[in-house]
Amino acid sequence: MAVPNYQSFMYPLLELFMDGNEHTLQEAYIYLADHFNLTTEDKEEVLPSGKQLVYHNRIGWARTYLKKAGLIKSVKRATFVITERGQKLLNDPHITEINKKYLMNYEEFQKFQNEKQDENDDVLDEDDKHDLTPQELLDQGYKEIQQQISDEILERVKGCTPEFFEKLVVELLVAMGYGGSIEDAGKAIGKSGDEGIDGIIKEDVLGLDMIYVQAKRWENVVGRPEIQKFAGSLEGQRARKGVFITTSDFTKGAKEYVNLIEKKIILINGTDLAGYMFKYNIGVSKIAEYILKKVDLDYFEE
Repeated sequence: MAVPNYQSFMYPLLELFMDGNEHTLQEAYIYLADHFNLTTEDKEEVLPSGKQLVYHNRIGWARTYLKKAGLIKSVKRATFVITERGQKLLNDPHITEINKKYLMNYEEFQKFQNEKQDENDDVLDEDDKHDLTPQELLDQGYKEIQQQISDEILERVKGCTPEFFEKLVVELLVAMGYGGSIEDAGKAIGKSGDEGIDGIIKEDVLGLDMIYVQAKRWENVVGRPEIQKFAGSLEGQRARKGVFITTSDFTKGAKEYVNLIEKKIILINGTDLAGYMFKYNIGVSKIAEYILKKVDLDYFEE
C-alpha cells in the first residue's frame, strides 16, 4: 500500500501511547509501519529533497499536531507520553479517527493554527500543494522547516539546565544588540534560584540606558501578579524598561497590565523566544541539522 497521509497516522499513533508509558519517535516509526503493513518499498520512499523518508515525515507531523492539541506531551528529547485528554479520547467509543478538523475542538490547537495564520506562516497539507508554483513550493518548504526547528528549539530549551538557560539568554540579548559584550552581559545577569534569571544589562554598547531582565524557564503560564512584581523590581532598580522572558506563555491579564503602566515592559513567551533564536541563529545549527537529516536528537546531547 502507499504511505498514508499524516492525518491517517494520528489515531494509531495515539494508540501507541495508550499504555501510559514513555515512547520514542523511533518506536512510533516501527509501530506504525507494522500497523499499516508498509512494504520495504514504502519505507524507502523519500521526499523530493532526498533528505527524509516520507513515512517519517508524515508521522512526525502527526506527532506535532497531537502535541499541539494537548493529547501527548514531551517528557524528554524525542520521547513522549499520553495526557489525560488523550486517554479520554481513546476511551470514547464514538471516536475512531483523528484529523485536523477534529483537533480544532481543542483551544490550544485553535491557537496554534491562528498564530500561524496571523504570521502568514500557514503550513499547507499535501493535498493543497499541487496548485503551487515551484517557487511557492520552495518558500513553503522553508516555512515548514522553520516551524519544525522552532518547535525543537523550544523543547530543548524547556529541558535544558539553568546554567544553559542563563547562557542562552545572555547570547540572545547580545545578538539582538543589548548588553554590550557577552562578558558584560554575563556579569550583569545572575542566577535567581527559582528556575529563572534576572539582572540589569545595557540597552546599548555605551550603556546610555539600562534594561532589567527576568527570565523564567517555566511550564506554568505567567500571570499578572508575576508581572506586577517585576514592575516593582524595576522601581527598586531605578530602571524604566524591562524584558520578561518565559518558556511558557502569559495570561491575558498579564498582557493587558503592561499596556496600562508607565514603564515599558516587553513580554517574550516561549514561541517568541524560539522565533528570536531562529532569527539570530542562537543554538539553531545543530537542531537544523537534526531536522534535515532526521537523526535522533539525543545525538546532540551535551
